[in-house]
Amino acid sequence: MSFETYELTRTDRAGNEIVLCGRKTGPAKGHPIVMLASLGRPGGDFDKVALALGETGFRVVLPEPRGIGGSSGPMEGLTLHDLADDVAHVIKDVPHAPVTLLGHAFGNRLARTTAADFPALVTRVILLACGGLIEMPVEARKALIGCFNADQTPEAHLECVRYGFFAEGNDPALWRDGWYPQVMLMQSGAVRRTPVEDWWGAGGQPMLVVQATEDRIALPANAQDLKKRFPDRVTLVELPHAGHAMLPEQPGKIVEIMSQYLA
Repeated sequence: MSFETYELTRTDRAGNEIVLCGRKTGPAKGHPIVMLASLGRPGGDFDKVALALGETGFRVVLPEPRGIGGSSGPMEGLTLHDLADDVAHVIKDVPHAPVTLLGHAFGNRLARTTAADFPALVTRVILLACGGLIEMPVEARKALIGCFNADQTPEAHLECVRYGFFAEGNDPALWRDGWYPQVMLMQSGAVRRTPVEDWWGAGGQPMLVVQATEDRIALPANAQDLKKRFPDRVTLVELPHAGHAMLPEQPGKIVEIMSQYLA
């Protein structure tokens, strides 16, 4: 099983051309899953999970955000609704849509916005590290910002990655690279310009929430709030020995949880 690349173009409401690039794997007729990456991170973060799901018959699509991997377009003054338009354009190109839409960390906000704005394109939402309501502690925020600071020593940078993203004992070097500061600024601005109530409920879609037990950034209280508010459509599964990164820490377990849910 291997990845194939794709490229799409669209025009936004202001007449700007947007190029959307990414990769996909799995059988063309498999149930489609579109995966949205963490803040300032590439779609490659999902590679192990995507390949494993592709082997079991799913069609997995990994779009890159504007600013990564050939994707391009305006980067200033955006909202999550603008970025959800990008995701919707990708989904419309996927055979056998509607899709299961997965979002990790920042991607969970974008996944829920897309589900709310384009309910006909999404059958259910899977959220990994679903923060956005309960604020992270100050030290975790410093570590998150530090991950995008290229002026510090490699040792200091890796310590930010370790503290902010990885559970105790897990190897932060797995995410030593892959940090895109300009993409982070674009996405962070989009979050600030979009009211939480626009996307928190994911437009009424069923949700699987996978909550890492050692996540210092997307605190477990966020997942618990979702389950409390929407008990009939939220399935909450805890993931031990994982932090905010989650994907490089427990890829096999994530595939197992997703496969059981999607079955």
